[in-house]
Amino acid sequence: MVEHIALDRLTGIIAFARAGSLGSYTAAARALSISPSAVSKSIQRLERHLGVSLFTRTTRSLTFTPEGRDLHERALRLLREAEEIEQAAMTARSEPSGTLRVAASLPIGLHLIAPTLPAFRRLHPNLAVDLRLGDQMVDMIEEGIDVAVRIGDLADTRLLSRKLAPHRLCCFASPAYLEERGTPTHPDDLGRHDIVNLRYQSTGQAFRWPFRIGDREIEIMPDAVVIADASDAVLIMLAAGGGIGMGASFMAAPYVKRGELVPVLSTFAVERNNVTVLWPASRRANPAVRAFLTMIDAAFIQRMAASSID
Repeated sequence: MVEHIALDRLTGIIAFARAGSLGSYTAAARALSISPSAVSKSIQRLERHLGVSLFTRTTRSLTFTPEGRDLHERALRLLREAEEIEQAAMTARSEPSGTLRVAASLPIGLHLIAPTLPAFRRLHPNLAVDLRLGDQMVDMIEEGIDVAVRIGDLADTRLLSRKLAPHRLCCFASPAYLEERGTPTHPDDLGRHDIVNLRYQSTGQAFRWPFRIGDREIEIMPDAVVIADASDAVLIMLAAGGGIGMGASFMAAPYVKRGELVPVLSTFAVERNNVTVLWPASRRANPAVRAFLTMIDAAFIQRMAASSID
């Protein structure tokens, strides 16, 4: 007689697989949308049933025991097979439903995705959206993410990808600042102005400003009076009269529309085509993913049209 695996053991295997891949109970809990204590208890129950320890735990790290390392790949295979069943079921539906898990960098999430989700949900009322924002890269396969939107050229052979419409990088400042300090007419004039710049959270490096001068593109590193590691903080400071800064046109568009910012040195602005949508090949036919791709394409094109800096 074949013994049927208990539900709590399946829960433990899922928690074990995620914790092993992500390196902590907290990360596994976030990926599974449950509490860290629930992850811990599930794994403890699994260990008691198996009669082995799966992890060596310290206050700062989580590492496999020899038995845990051997079992982890098997647990991952089980999860992949379960996911294939789920995706096959979703593909059979014509209307998106269930939960769509979306990961995005903070600027993309705040300025592009979040404003469009209410209308998206009205179109697809049976679909829930789990939006996860952050500038740290995630492993979409391991964390069960359905679709991600990122800035930059990303390579992962396990993922399908699509570039969104190009956007422009331009300098911006508040009308009040320009009235007081004057408007630069060439990038060489920036040395006489207060500069607000961005520092990348991922590398700690300051953003180098690109400009198109004639048929050449150059980069400069202006001396900043304020530097921040969030692009929204840069825009907020610029709107408050903090100086001149550079940002993506789709992010600055709402400030420009409200009259809080105006483009500066727009004749030297450069175009970038590096906003990428990614999704696992297993989600290729998922109706929810297809609907999201259609929505994000249209939303980005609409935002680009609204953010013209010419």
